[in-house]
Amino acid sequence: MERLCGPELPFWVANQTLHTDQPDLPVCFQLTVLSWLPCIYLWAVSPIYLFYLKKNNRGYIMMSIKNRFKTVFGFLLWVVCWADLFYTFHETQQGISQPPIFFITPLVLGMTMLLATFLIQFERLRGVQSSGVLFIFWFLSGLCAIVPFRSKILQASSKVEVPDKLRFTTFYFYFGLVVLELILCCFNEKPPLFSSVDTDPNVCPESTAGFLSTMTFWWFTSMAVKGYKLPLEAKDLWSLNVRDSATVLVPKLLIEWEKEQAKAKSKQNTSNDVVYSKPPPSTSNHIGEESGTSPEEAEVLLSTRQVLPRQPSFLYSLIKAFGPYFLIGSAYKLLQDIITFVNPQLLRMLISFTKQKGVPDWWGYSLAFLMFFTAFLQTLILHQHFQYCFVTGMHVRTALIGAIYRKSLVITNAAKRSSTVGEVVNLMSVDAQRFMDLTTFLNMLWSAPLQIMLALYFLWQNLGPSVLAGVAVMILLIPLNAVIAVKNRAYQVEQMQHKDSRIKLMNEILNGIKVLKLYAWENSFKEKVLAIRQKELNVLKKAAYLGALSTLAWTSAPFLVALTTFAVYVTVDENNILDAEKAFVSLSLFNILRFPLNMLPQVISSLVQTSVSLKRIQSFLSHDELDPNSVDRKNTASDFSVTVVDGKFTWAKEDSPVLHDINVLVPHGSLLAVVGHVGCGKSSLISALLGEMEKLEGDVSIRGSVAYVPQQAWIQNATLRDNILFGKPYNEQKYRCVLEACALTPDLEVLPGGDMTEIGEKGINLSGGQRQRVSLARALYCDADVYLLDDPLSAVDSHVSKHIFDNLIGPEGALKGKTRILVTHGISYLPQVDNIVVMVDGRVSEMGSYQELLKQNGAFAEFLRNYALEDFVDEDEATEEIIDDEDLFPEDALSNHMDMVQSEPGINEAKRNFIRQISIISADGETSKSRSVRRHGCSQKKHPEPQEKKQQHGMEKLIQAETAETGRVKLKVYLEYAKAVGVLLSVLICILYGCQSAAAIGGNIWLSEWTNDALQNQTADNVNMRVGVYAALGITQGVLVMISSFTFAMGNIGAARKLHHNLLVNKLHTLQSFFDTTPIGRIINRFSKDIYLIDETLPSTVLMFLVTFFVSLSTIIVIISSTPIFAVVIAPLAFVYIFVQVC
Repeated sequence: MERLCGPELPFWVANQTLHTDQPDLPVCFQLTVLSWLPCIYLWAVSPIYLFYLKKNNRGYIMMSIKNRFKTVFGFLLWVVCWADLFYTFHETQQGISQPPIFFITPLVLGMTMLLATFLIQFERLRGVQSSGVLFIFWFLSGLCAIVPFRSKILQASSKVEVPDKLRFTTFYFYFGLVVLELILCCFNEKPPLFSSVDTDPNVCPESTAGFLSTMTFWWFTSMAVKGYKLPLEAKDLWSLNVRDSATVLVPKLLIEWEKEQAKAKSKQNTSNDVVYSKPPPSTSNHIGEESGTSPEEAEVLLSTRQVLPRQPSFLYSLIKAFGPYFLIGSAYKLLQDIITFVNPQLLRMLISFTKQKGVPDWWGYSLAFLMFFTAFLQTLILHQHFQYCFVTGMHVRTALIGAIYRKSLVITNAAKRSSTVGEVVNLMSVDAQRFMDLTTFLNMLWSAPLQIMLALYFLWQNLGPSVLAGVAVMILLIPLNAVIAVKNRAYQVEQMQHKDSRIKLMNEILNGIKVLKLYAWENSFKEKVLAIRQKELNVLKKAAYLGALSTLAWTSAPFLVALTTFAVYVTVDENNILDAEKAFVSLSLFNILRFPLNMLPQVISSLVQTSVSLKRIQSFLSHDELDPNSVDRKNTASDFSVTVVDGKFTWAKEDSPVLHDINVLVPHGSLLAVVGHVGCGKSSLISALLGEMEKLEGDVSIRGSVAYVPQQAWIQNATLRDNILFGKPYNEQKYRCVLEACALTPDLEVLPGGDMTEIGEKGINLSGGQRQRVSLARALYCDADVYLLDDPLSAVDSHVSKHIFDNLIGPEGALKGKTRILVTHGISYLPQVDNIVVMVDGRVSEMGSYQELLKQNGAFAEFLRNYALEDFVDEDEATEEIIDDEDLFPEDALSNHMDMVQSEPGINEAKRNFIRQISIISADGETSKSRSVRRHGCSQKKHPEPQEKKQQHGMEKLIQAETAETGRVKLKVYLEYAKAVGVLLSVLICILYGCQSAAAIGGNIWLSEWTNDALQNQTADNVNMRVGVYAALGITQGVLVMISSFTFAMGNIGAARKLHHNLLVNKLHTLQSFFDTTPIGRIINRFSKDIYLIDETLPSTVLMFLVTFFVSLSTIIVIISSTPIFAVVIAPLAFVYIFVQVC
C-alpha cells in the first residue's frame, strides 16, 4: 500500500483508529478499501447480470422523468470523479507530486459510474422496473462514503482553513449525488410497453413490488392492516400470480417428466437391440419360423447378460422443473449461515471489552450496534430464504396434484385395478403435502453439516483439541439416528398402506351410504374401519416412540458435547482455566450447534417419508396410459364417419379380448342401432370407439367431434342450465330447441328455480329419467358430428322414450343429418333406423337394414322374438297416453319426483319446499296446450318470462359452500384437543416440559458459578464437583426429555384415536339428508387430510409450542435473576406481543 499511497499516507494507524476517543480511518484506507469496495461489487456482478438481462426481456420502458434524473446524476458522478483525476494531472503539471492512489481511485470510480449509468439505460430497455443490483451498489457507495464524510468534517473543524478545497467540494457533490441515486432507486419505474396488461382488479402487489419492498415484505403491509381491522376471508386475498398458477406449473412438470420418460425409453430400446430373448411358443405354421437362433442358444445368451430396464426418475424431473428457483433460496441460506457465526465473535470481543479498563466507550457501543445489525441482517436474509422455500413447496405441491389428477383420467383399466380411489386421494392430499413440508427445511441437508463444521472450527480455536471429545459424541449418535431412520421408513410404508385401505373403505361406505343405512349396517362397517385404523395407530405408535428416542438423542447432543468438551478441557491440563469468555462463547457456539443437530434428524426423517411418497407418486405416474392415437380422428379421406376394420379389443392387455373381428362402417348422417342380448358387448363397442379399451388389432377412425351419452347419466353439482351448456355460450333459441327435443320443458315448470335450479351431487334431486334427459340435452347442445348413445332410452318411460326418439334421435329428430350410433333394446324403433348391428358374444353377428336382417332369419330374428312381446306392451301403453299430441308430462314429472322423494329415507327442508311447489304448480288450472311439446321442430311460442326471472324467494341452496372459521382459534378448540389427549395427561406433559427447562436453567447457572472459580483461583479444587453436578443436571434433563417425549407420544396417539372414532361415529349416524347435500369429496377430505394433520402435523406443532414457551420463560427468568432491571422491559414487550397476536 505504500507504493499506492506513499510514505506520508499510511494505510493503518492503530492510535488514530482504535485507541482514541475520536476514531478516524486513515486517508489511504478511505481512498482504497472504502472507495473500491462498491466498484469491485458492481464489476463482479455485472457480467452475470448483463447475461440475465439479455436472456430475460420484459419489454421496453419509456424514458420517464425519474429515469432521466438517474441518468443525469450518473453522468454527473462520472464528471465529479474525473474532475478529481484531471485536477491531479493539473497538480502534477504545477510540480505538486501526488501518490498514484490519487490517479487510480478517481479513474476506477469514474469508470464504475459510467457502468452504472449504462446499466440504468440497459435495464430500461429490457423492462426492469426495480433494480436490486444497482440498489445494493448505491447503498454500499453511500455506506462507504459516510466515513470520509465525517472525516472531512472533523478535519475542517480542527483547522482554520480547508487544505484541499476542490477535493473537499467534489466529495460532497459525490456524496449528495450518491444519496439521490439511492433514493431514486427505492421507487419503481412504469410497466414496460407492449407487456401483458393485467386487468385483474385485485392483482397481487408482489408482482410489481420493488427490490426494497420485496426484501422487507412491505408489499404485504396492506393485507396485514386489513387483517388487523377485520378477520380475513378468502375474498380478501389477492389473485394468484400467473407464475404460481396450476396452468403454468403443471405443464412445466409434465414436460420434464415426459422428457425423462422418453429418455428412459430410448435407453431401454438401445439396450434391447443387443440382447437376445427366447421367442414365444409358435402358434402358427408359417414356413421358416424355426430358422435363426435356437431357443437353447437364446437362453444361454440371456443367462449371461441380463439388462434391467431403466426407470425414469421423477425426482430428476422435479429438480429440473423447480430446482433453479429453489437454488436462489439456497444462496440466501448460505449467506445467513455465514452471518450466524459473526455474533459469537462479537460476543467474545464484548466480554473482552468488559474485562479491560481504560478502553474507549465507543468500542462497547459499536459492538452492541454490530450485534444488532448482524441479527437484523440475518433475519432479513433468513426470511427471504423461507419465502423461496415456501413458494417452491407450493409450486411442487400444486404441480404434483395436477399431474396426479391428470394421470388418473388417462390410466388404463388395468392400472385402475391396482390404483384404488383411496390411494389416489392420499397421493393428492398426504403425499403431495409431504413434498411441501420437506421443501421448507430441505436446505438443512447441507446447511446443518456446514454449521456444525464452522462451529467446531471456532470451538477448536477457543478450547483446542478438547473439542474432539464432543465430535466423538456426535459421531457416536449418527448410527443411532441411521437405525431410527431405516425403521421409520419401514413404518411409513406400512402406515401408508393402512391409510390407503382405510380411505378406500371410507369411499365405498360413503358412495353406498343409502344402502348401508337402509340395512342398518353402520356398526358392522364401523368395526371394519376401526380395525384398519387400529393397525394404522399401532404403526404410528411405533413411529412416535422412535421419534421420542430420536428427540432424546439429539436434544441431549449439544449438552453432551458441551459436557465432554468442558470436562476434557479442564482435566487434561491444570493450566486450562474455564473462564467466562471461553465458557459463554463456547455456549453460544453450542447453541448454534443445537439447531442443526435438532433439525438434521427431523429433515432426515421427513426425507425418508418423502422418499416413500416419491416412490408411490412415481409408480402411479408410470402406469400405462390409454393410447390417444388408438382412434384416428383426422381421417377425412373416407366417406364413412365411423370406421372399424378387423378390430380386436380388450379391457386390459393381460386379459382375453372382449371384442373380436369387429367390422363396422357407418356412413355420414346415418342412424345405426346396436342390438343384442345382455353382456354381448354393446357398451364395450361404444367404449372401444371412445378409445377407452386397449386396441389389440385393427383400425378405428372417427371423423369429427364426438358426443357421448352413457347409460348412467353424469350430473354436476351446478344449475340445470350449467349442466346442459357445459361451458358452451348460451344461445336462447338453440337452448329452447334442445329443451323441447329432450322433453325437459315441462320439468322446468315444476322445478322451483326453473333451469336455474341447483342440482345436487350426482343429481340427487332429479329422477333417473330426468338425469338421462339432461345428459341427452347436454350432448345435443354441444352440436357434435358423431353421437354415441349408450341405451339412453332405458331410463325413461315408454311414452317419453317415444317422444325423445321422434324429436331427437329418429330420422326426423333434431339430430337429423348427424351420425348416430344407438345402443337400444327398444325394437319398436328399429324399422326407422338406417342400419342395425347385431352383437353376439363380442362379435358382429349381422349388419344391415331392418328388412335385410329379417329375411336372413338369424340372430336378429331371435333377438326380436325375445324382446317383441315386452316392447309392444310398452308401446301400447305409450300409444294410449299419446293422444293428439297433447300434454303428457306434468303428471309424469310429478310422479317421477314423488317416486324420487319416496325412495329417499331422509328429506331435508329444501326438498319439502320443493315438493310443495310441485303440488301447487300441478294443481294450477293451466291449459294443457300451454305445456305441450311438439314432435317436429322447435316451438316458436314466446315464453312469458325467462327462467332466471322466476321467483326464487322460497328456494334454499342445496349444496352449501364449505365454511371455515376466521380470526383467532377459540379456546374451546384447544380445550377439545386437551380433552382428547386427557386433562391429567396434558397437565403432566406441561409439568414435565417445565421440569426439563428447569434442569436446563440449573445447568447454565451452575456453569456460570463454575466460571467464577477462575476469578477466585479455586479451579483445581472444585473440578470434580463442578463436572459431576453439571453432568447430573444434564442427565436429569435427558431423562426428563425422554419421559416427556414418551408421554407426549402416548397422549397424541390417544387423541388421534378418539377424534377419528368420534368423527366416524358421527358421520355414520348422520341423517341421509346430510349426504344428499354434502359432496363426498368434502367428507373424504375430513378422513384423509384432516386426520393426517391430527396424526402427524398437530403433534409436532404442539411440541414446538411447548418447547418455545418454556425456553422463552426460562430465558426471561435467568435474565431477571441476573439483571432485575430487565423486568421493567418485559411488561411493555409482553403487551406489544399480545396486542399483535390478539388484536
